[in-house]
Amino acid sequence: MTDPSAPRRDQTLALTTAFLSLFSIVGVALYGLPFFYDFFVTDLGWTRQQVTSGNALSKLLVGPLFGFLAGVIVDRFGPRRLMLAGIAMAGLALVGLGGTTTLSAFYFFYLFNALGYVCGGPLPNQVLLSRLFDQGRGKAMGFAYLGIGIGGMIVPLLAHALIEELGWRTALRALGVLIIVLAFPAAFFVREPKAEKRDSTVPAGEPVSIISVLKRPAFYLLAVGSMASIGAIGGTIQNLKLFLALDKGMAQALVAQVLSLVLAGSIVGRILMGWLADRWPRKRVMLLVYLIVAGAIPLLAVAPTTTSLKGAGFLFGVGLGGDYMIIPLMAADLFGLKVMGRLMGIVLTADGVAEAVIPMAVATIRDHTGSYTMGFALLVALAAVGAVAVALLPGRRQG
Repeated sequence: MTDPSAPRRDQTLALTTAFLSLFSIVGVALYGLPFFYDFFVTDLGWTRQQVTSGNALSKLLVGPLFGFLAGVIVDRFGPRRLMLAGIAMAGLALVGLGGTTTLSAFYFFYLFNALGYVCGGPLPNQVLLSRLFDQGRGKAMGFAYLGIGIGGMIVPLLAHALIEELGWRTALRALGVLIIVLAFPAAFFVREPKAEKRDSTVPAGEPVSIISVLKRPAFYLLAVGSMASIGAIGGTIQNLKLFLALDKGMAQALVAQVLSLVLAGSIVGRILMGWLADRWPRKRVMLLVYLIVAGAIPLLAVAPTTTSLKGAGFLFGVGLGGDYMIIPLMAADLFGLKVMGRLMGIVLTADGVAEAVIPMAVATIRDHTGSYTMGFALLVALAAVGAVAVALLPGRRQG
């Protein structure tokens, strides 16, 4: 580029695109759908296991089949076209879920939603920002991931207001349309650089192979730590509305406030952890995040008052916000950028399995025991396993 202002324009548009994409696909779709779970239970007579199984089965099918493929596509062709497809699929999935009355239709549209997440969610956005930013990558990733926090903070309150006015089915359709309207235009115009022009982490002439990465113990520690912590977070998020609204009998408006505070905390977590990631060793930041998650989950389960519950939700949100953001930063430190798409495709596929299985396992335990006690204990144990795996990671790239 001969225009010296062009790189800054590209960075600004990429940040805007990543922010709106994550706002829509993760903040609105991923964190918005659990707010509707109790309506499927009360209106359609489904069990908790059934309403969480849509998330589980879709991610188990989509993740292994398309996760690594999406990473290969991103590495070869860039993230833009994949993001456009993902945004459209995620929006249409919510429109479809708003009209479903059968489990088969529920599973079909949840599968479509999972495809949207893989194609337009964290994977292409992480690669896009990693290629465009070197210094200050932590701040850039933190800003983009604010989209998740802001979207997730707004969606319970917005969904509650829409449900009161239009009913839950029309509210769900309206959120699907909102996803496409917000995210599609920016992704259509974004530009992306070639990966090899920006990868300063790999010495010139060094061969880059995903096979060499898979031979390193650090990869498996990162994958296990990520799976455990993401599983603990997903298990909490997917069951929290059911726990608060059905088991504890809280009013819809109060539950919306608590869930909104969780995602408000995630905004603080993303800003704080992004700032720390540019100043501290990223392994230390990642360990801090995982310990916050492990400590906040039991507080959510046993909070004796509304105030303490809101405080626990906010603290949990701080850990949630830092968790998703710190994983690609740690991966880039350990393995470089030239395999970033394929590497994160594998890691996010593994995370998707955990994010699928754990919430349904917790819901199944609740259906069989009549209590969430054992399920929450499982989530705390998983978060602790994640912290141990991170503690064993090397602090920086080796070899």
